[in-house]
Amino acid sequence: MSTGTAIAVDPHVVTCTLAPRFEAVRTAREFARSTLHGWGLGALFDDVALVASELVTNALRHALEQRTDAPSAESVRILTESVRVPAQPGPTQAVAARLPIRISLVHRSPQVVCAVSDPSSRGPVAREPDFVAESGRGLHLVDSFSRAWGWHPLAGAGKVVWAVFEAENETAGRHRRSA
Repeated sequence: MSTGTAIAVDPHVVTCTLAPRFEAVRTAREFARSTLHGWGLGALFDDVALVASELVTNALRHALEQRTDAPSAESVRILTESVRVPAQPGPTQAVAARLPIRISLVHRSPQVVCAVSDPSSRGPVAREPDFVAESGRGLHLVDSFSRAWGWHPLAGAGKVVWAVFEAENETAGRHRRSA
């Protein structure tokens, strides 16, 4: 993988650290593909890849805009179509600047969890659907393609956003959310 480093101590808990670059989204999908195929869960790839792409894109878009060592504002603007750069980084932002973006996949039968951690402590907020906007539907996709999703703050700074998928039944994969 060109922009990430994968770590696996437990073969059912695998993490990849992503570089704060455009390629991170592709790297997250490649990481998901190789991990799921290694677990014999290739049927979940489409759903997990879509959710991983959305979560990593959100981390790049919203979490890195507050980093002091993040890509230039112009690079982020091109990636995200909008960027808000604070005038003075505060102490939380200085701590957050040292935290990477990571994607983790956890397989505990019958479920797979996809989790993305990033340096921002701000939780994700689903927007009202706007069918003419070019962005803003990502968390709705995460909600539709996973069994459940949520987020938790991390100690000190940062957060983890996670999504759960059913791994071992006839409905695994292909947008099978049930109530």
